[in-house]
Amino acid sequence: MRKHLEFIAGQDAAGMRLDKWLAQRLTDYSRSYLQKLISNDLVKVNGRIVRASHRLSPGELLEIEIPPPEKSEVVPQNIPVEIVYEDEHLVVVNKPAGLVVHPGAGVRDGTLVNALLYHCQQLSGLGGQLRPGIVHRLDKNTSGLLVVAKTDRAHHQLARQFAEKSASREYLALVWGTPDPLEGTVETRLDRSKRDRTMFTVADRGKIAITAYRVEEVLGFLSLLRVRLKTGRTHQIRIHLNYLHHPVFGDPEYHGRYKQLNRLQQGRERQLAQSLLKILDHQALHAFRLSFRHPESGEIVQFEAPLPADFRKVLEILRENYRE
Repeated sequence: MRKHLEFIAGQDAAGMRLDKWLAQRLTDYSRSYLQKLISNDLVKVNGRIVRASHRLSPGELLEIEIPPPEKSEVVPQNIPVEIVYEDEHLVVVNKPAGLVVHPGAGVRDGTLVNALLYHCQQLSGLGGQLRPGIVHRLDKNTSGLLVVAKTDRAHHQLARQFAEKSASREYLALVWGTPDPLEGTVETRLDRSKRDRTMFTVADRGKIAITAYRVEEVLGFLSLLRVRLKTGRTHQIRIHLNYLHHPVFGDPEYHGRYKQLNRLQQGRERQLAQSLLKILDHQALHAFRLSFRHPESGEIVQFEAPLPADFRKVLEILRENYRE
């Protein structure tokens, strides 16, 4: 059902941008969503269509039309999915490697969204028809924790936390070699690759990306890292670790697979690496910890997910061979 809201701008609004003032008043909605309403002529000031940059004056009448959430065209499918936590506002899942988060180019079904629509029946409509409830994503072949919104209010609140970096995501990554120093932060700009538009690369232009890492364990020619995202760009961790010349083990897109065998001399280590790559047919990257403020209670909640069996098996073999 469409909502109609009206406000009278007070003295505090003098000279303030329309979109900024609305974002301060309508805290259940993100500023980008309100800008979309303005660009779609759903916000009027004194009965006139204006831009988001309109500077307000005290006494102006603001009228806002908020359309009903878009209904998803994604078909619910009975796909098994591991639910870590669920209430009426949100659901936290442990996504397996190989499962795409939502439909998109070349993928029409068989996604996490299809599975959740079957399980939950209702997801927030703010992600659009193909991404209902999706607040953040994981790459297809990255496993681990995701929070998905059931209501529009929860979606707004969670999206704001991810945008403001108050939500926390930590990963475990197995990489080739050992970074030096053992703990550090990578900050670059990322942009689409000119050679392959489905991939990204470190570039002079693009969006700022910041990744913090710490070596947890050195296991011969591989190392286990704990990684924390300070921004959330597509493929960010995989790109940054490749940029450090320590790509994620098993990553076929960012030089983490058979190309790295050249690091090793012919013999036992190369044979071991080849056998481990056969066990793990995707990048060894797992989102093991997720924390955020619950959109209703306001309490900070934290969830953890154990490593998947194939990742765990690789570590067990490495520890048998290298741990003192």
